[in-house]
Amino acid sequence: MQSYWIVAAIAVVAILKSAIKILQEYERGVVFTLGRLSDTRGPGINFVVPFVQRLVTVDQRVITMDVPSQDVISKDNVSIKVNAVLYFKVVDPAKALVNVENYLVATNQLAQTTLRSVCGQVELDDLLADREKVNHRIQDIIDERTDPWGVKVSMVEIKHIDLPQEMQRMMAQQAEADRERRAKIIKADGEYQAATKLRDAADILSQNPTTIQLRYLDTLRDISSSNAATIVFPMPLDISSVLRGVLDHKKEQKEPA
Repeated sequence: MQSYWIVAAIAVVAILKSAIKILQEYERGVVFTLGRLSDTRGPGINFVVPFVQRLVTVDQRVITMDVPSQDVISKDNVSIKVNAVLYFKVVDPAKALVNVENYLVATNQLAQTTLRSVCGQVELDDLLADREKVNHRIQDIIDERTDPWGVKVSMVEIKHIDLPQEMQRMMAQQAEADRERRAKIIKADGEYQAATKLRDAADILSQNPTTIQLRYLDTLRDISSSNAATIVFPMPLDISSVLRGVLDHKKEQKEPA
């Protein structure tokens, strides 16, 4: 008789255990009654009829899924490897269980194919320079196709783009040539501006010969401040022309008639 009560107590405990389900705040329970979808339960204590109803829990937290590296040929025929990370969550637990066998596997496979397709439709320069636009395009496609599964994609980020070594060297040479081109343009522009300013200064100084002499004396003062400086006094062109004329005149006088 005592063993009978023990067996009965164990059976009652087993029935209560199968009948009482406790869901966490981030979980939702989908109830199937005799194999049919009946309702969706929220967090807390939930009761189901043993052997008649079955409760399947679904996690509604954001899931971070790593999309494996995919071999992609870009629109300009460059072979690259691209991987990404996908952020999504289940917004409709009933659809996630009924409309697809395994929403995690299905979402992962869809993300891989979409990543290859979208990256293959853009050129390499656009993929490197405008990655945010490509991310949004991948996100929109995956989100639209997973909507019947009750899955909401919140973000897609391309993590790494693996380029061939030859392409990396070519891009480095291109960047170096572009920097050299900009440096030459900046230098030429500086020389043009300096020449323009010198021309304007020469025009101003040529209006009065005294200003040239004052500028010359001011330059000598700056040079004389250094003890190690050597001062060279240039001869004005007008004086040299006069001296040359005198020398030529004396030479003509010495020559016999």
